[in-house]
Amino acid sequence: MIAAVEEALKAGDLPYEQPRPGAFLVKLPGQHKLATMTWLIVGDQALHVEAFFCRRPDENHADFYRWLLTKNGSMYGVHFALDPIGDVYLVGRIPLQAISEEEIDRILGCVLTYADEWFDRALELGFASSIRREWEWRLKRGESTANLAAFARFADPGRESA
Repeated sequence: MIAAVEEALKAGDLPYEQPRPGAFLVKLPGQHKLATMTWLIVGDQALHVEAFFCRRPDENHADFYRWLLTKNGSMYGVHFALDPIGDVYLVGRIPLQAISEEEIDRILGCVLTYADEWFDRALELGFASSIRREWEWRLKRGESTANLAAFARFADPGRESA
């Protein structure tokens, strides 16, 4: 199975490290979330998939976690899960007999899609106050807000009255 995972990663031209036999750390480049580091770990019975999504939200916990749970019902191969401190991960287990180049490509595609397409909404739900503060701080200092552009509709005080 280790060879099958390695072959799939090479075929997909994905950057990865193999810190120990059977454990692959894959870098999935995105648009909204610039990189999603994803573990593929070959176990005795299954391939474990795990990717950090975002840290524990600062605020709006009930809506944030409700949103995550509603997403879980439509996801393939992985789902949202929390670690003991509340940080959010995408996790899944795939039976070893299901491992193929196509399945690994499908799973990594799902991880990338979920992490990248839903990242901005997660930050808006769980970190809106921090984003607003950062926006204001940058404006006061004359710093660029370019990497916060996705949040301008609620972070930019000038847009609220427009």
